[in-house]
Amino acid sequence: MARPVVAIVGRPNVGKSTIFNRIIGDRLAIVEDKPGITRDRIYGASEWNGKPFSIIDTGGIELDDEEPILKSIRMQAELAIEEADVIVFMCDAKAGVTGSDEEVAGMLYRSGKPVVVAVNKVDNIGRMDNIYEFYNLGFGDPIGVSGSHGTGIGDLLDAITDNLPELAEDNYEDDVIRVALIGRPNVGKSSLVNAILGEERVIVSDIAGTTRDAIDTPFEKDGQKYVLIDTAGMRKRGKVYETTEKYSVMRAMKAIERADVVLVLINGEEGIIEQDKHIAGYAYEAGKASVFVVNKWDVVEKDDKTMHQFEQKIRDHFLFMTYAPVVFLSAKTKQRLHKLLPVVQHVAEQHTKRVQTHLLNDVVSDAIAINPPPTDKGRRLRINYVTQVTVKPPTIVVFVNDPELMHFSYERYLENKIRAAFNFEGTPIRLFTRRKSDEG
Repeated sequence: MARPVVAIVGRPNVGKSTIFNRIIGDRLAIVEDKPGITRDRIYGASEWNGKPFSIIDTGGIELDDEEPILKSIRMQAELAIEEADVIVFMCDAKAGVTGSDEEVAGMLYRSGKPVVVAVNKVDNIGRMDNIYEFYNLGFGDPIGVSGSHGTGIGDLLDAITDNLPELAEDNYEDDVIRVALIGRPNVGKSSLVNAILGEERVIVSDIAGTTRDAIDTPFEKDGQKYVLIDTAGMRKRGKVYETTEKYSVMRAMKAIERADVVLVLINGEEGIIEQDKHIAGYAYEAGKASVFVVNKWDVVEKDDKTMHQFEQKIRDHFLFMTYAPVVFLSAKTKQRLHKLLPVVQHVAEQHTKRVQTHLLNDVVSDAIAINPPPTDKGRRLRINYVTQVTVKPPTIVVFVNDPELMHFSYERYLENKIRAAFNFEGTPIRLFTRRKSDEG
């Protein structure tokens, strides 16, 4: 199922990133009282009243300094209009309604998308009267919030979830492996789809941004059913959309949410860049099984060490995804293409693997015997037992005497021991620590 997408838009310095952090309950977005500090569009997942959704902080779309600020605002709004299901229009109670706010409001109004006006910086009772002028924007009741104090966030989330569409069903059978292809423009996502299918099902071009929308392509190979979700490109044309690599995040997130296995494509000719790490991070955060696919391997000058050296670079750059296997291939020549789908099928199986409780506890007991939990101020962590509670990704609960005694390094140690014992190649493992009395 694809979660609905909520986008936060507004002019610079109205507190978009602060509200984003409040909603997801974490500090993913960099917050500083300075326009343009958010350097990348940030994605997060949240849930309110039983309704899950994805949320994008659109603050800080980067343009050259000489570009007028209004153009930057307009681009943010255009992206939100095109990709989001619900738009949070963030304004500033201290500044009141500005000309820039009115410009964005006109665009949002014409879109027909649900818009919730959030008036930030209502930090005290005296500023509540400031929100009334925002009725003039034409979107109904504005909601006063304070990003710094957290007030009004519940009302804002109520308004967001009231406007969310129902979760879209995929209508695919449980035995179908859903495979999303993600990566920066021009790494060969569409070419790889065509190579796997053996026919020109997706338009391929050397121009970044050719593919206009996510395309589902069902097929069957060696008795296994798959659906390929190609997430390449942007619908919009124009220099900014085609040359800036940050703008495909919303569509990629929709595809990742629906996927069982995510193929993270890397351009073997160009090597690894920072944006590749951002893109792979979305698959990791979503808890999806993943495979690194190094494409265009046919044009790489190589010897008997090149492949090993490139894989080591991947391990060094993607320390958070050391579990993901690497496949080198060429979509153009179909070199080594036959190796991909068996790896996809394998990691999909690991993603859905269940381990019996007694086997898990045997492994953890051995791990504790080898390396006992450290003490903290004279108190020692005691692990009572562990059990797997769900799959996709495999999620394990560790019941202990006091969760605060579980140091992240020891949790990582246990995760590594569990992974080594049961493989779990290609899939993240989620470990949660609970007090024993929390059971049931």
